[in-house]
Order: sequence, then structure tokens, then C-alpha cells
Amino acid sequence: MRAVRRGLGSALAVFLLLLLLPASLLAHMMSMSTGDLTVEGARAHYVLRMPDYEIAHVKDPERSLFEHLRFTGGGGPARLAAHACRSAPAEGSYICEADYEFPGEVDLLDVECTFYRVTVPNHVHLLRAVRGAKRDQTILDFSFPKSTLRFRPPTAFEVAFTQLGAGFARALGGALQILFLASLVLAARSRRELAGVAAMFLLGQVAAAVLAPLIGWQPAPRFVEAALALALAYLAVEILLLPEAGARWLVVGVLGVFHGLYFALFLVSTGYRPAWVLAGAALAELLVIALLALVFSRVARLTAVLRPLRVSASLLLVVGMVWFFMRLRG
Repeated sequence: MRAVRRGLGSALAVFLLLLLLPASLLAHMMSMSTGDLTVEGARAHYVLRMPDYEIAHVKDPERSLFEHLRFTGGGGPARLAAHACRSAPAEGSYICEADYEFPGEVDLLDVECTFYRVTVPNHVHLLRAVRGAKRDQTILDFSFPKSTLRFRPPTAFEVAFTQLGAGFARALGGALQILFLASLVLAARSRRELAGVAAMFLLGQVAAAVLAPLIGWQPAPRFVEAALALALAYLAVEILLLPEAGARWLVVGVLGVFHGLYFALFLVSTGYRPAWVLAGAALAELLVIALLALVFSRVARLTAVLRPLRVSASLLLVVGMVWFFMRLRG
């Protein structure tokens, strides 16, 4: 009976990777759009900026994007009075502008955004709103598709809670993020080494997120994803061919650096405080690493015939190389 349980646990670990790998190939590590809404009385003007690669597969984006964005205020839902979209190749962006009319003067603004349904599941929309001299902003994604803008300064507790939550959610925003954390668990040969590679990953992530904006380095998302894919593939090669390699922490640090560039982009776009966002991200990542380590620990006790560790590492190598060539092609 114990052997059956061990087999089920190991099969679960491999199944988790099999589930994550195809999803990761279809996703983007950095999937984010911004919106600026200017409210004047019972009218509002909205400007959307979205990376070109996010709408490449969206059918009729000028129509479908606005079907997944709704504003409510002034006593009822806003009416979309006019809208138009255009491609801006120089910026690598798809830009839309729209005018909304509300039933009455807007005090509180409710917004619902489900762009993740027509782009990619981990898509994040940052909405900034202005009403006179008052400003507010919110983040909308699959976990929080609705929000209320109150046009007042947030309290210290609200700032901390919102930004911690944003970092927590961004760390677990898609299959790619979970895949990276799973690769750390596979790379570690002991609990002590797992603690070391996890710390190195977080150190690289924090360093990139904090230093990249300071030095003005903002590489293209395609470059970041291609570099991540190669680092992931090399880590898989070490697990397969160099089981006793001593510099695995260095490869993990590189993964952390490129992963941190996503948070750098997020911090620059939102203006959030790095300490709160990165603390929330680290908390989420450590929780997932601990959970995956508990599940994958069963792998070591499986019979040598199935060899799930080598199977999982082989899958990581395949997805790393396929992902790399897909990003090179666009």
C-alpha cells in the first residue's frame, strides 16, 4: 500500500510538469497593458496601450477588447460613445482611444476588465484614473478582474496590503512562474541545497528588479524570455548530464535575474514600492517551493524503473529549447 502511495505521489509530480509545460509555451512571461482614464463630470476619455505581440492572435481586437472592459459610475454603467484603435510599430504597441458617457457625475468608479480572456491568462492591466486633481490606480487580472476607484489617497495599510498582494499575485501569475519554481526543486539535491538555490533565485530577482530601473536597462520582453528559456534548458542539462555539478547556484541566479526583470517592468509601470512588491513575491515563491518540494520528495523513493526525475528534467530541456526557438521567431 505504501508503494502505491509513493507511486501516486511521484506520478502527480510528473503530471504537474506535463500540465505546466504546454501552457508555458503559449504564454508570455511579461504580459501587461496600461490604461489612462481622464474623468470630467459625466464624461471620460480612455487611452489603452498594449504590446503588439499580445493582440497578434486576437480576432477583431478593436471590438473584442472593449467588450471586455466596463466602467460604472454616476448612477449606472458608462456608454461607449466612440472608440478607435491603431498600431504604433515604432512603440511596438497597439493603441486605442475611447470616449465614455456616464448617467451622472462620477464620484466612485467601478471597473471590470477581463482582457486575460482574449490575450493570455496571465495578462495584467494597469488602470490609472484622474478626476480633477485627484488620482487613483488599480491592477486588474484573472484573480481580481473588478475594482473600485475612490479618487482619494490610500491609507498606509491599504498601500501595504495592495502592493504585497500585487507582488504575491505576480509571482504566481502563470504557468511559467510555477515552472521556474518547479525547476529549482528539481535542481536541488538536498534540503540544504534547495534552501541555497531558492535564496540565490530570490537574490537575483531582487537585484534585477531594483537595479534595472536605476541603470535604465529595459531589455525587450522577447530577449528576456529567450534568455530565460536558455537558462532553463541549461539547468535541465546539468540535472541530466552533470548530476554532481557544483555551480548550479550560478545558473539559478541567472534565472532569478531575468525573472526579476519582469518585476522591474511592473514596478516602473505602477510606481509601487519595491520592498512591498518583492516581499509579497518572495512569500508566494517560498510557499510554492515548499509545497513542490513536499510533492517532489516522493520522487526519490520511486522505483528506478520509472525514473521520474530524469523524465521531468528531460521535459524541462524540451520546453526550454522549444520556448527559445518560438521566442526567436516571435
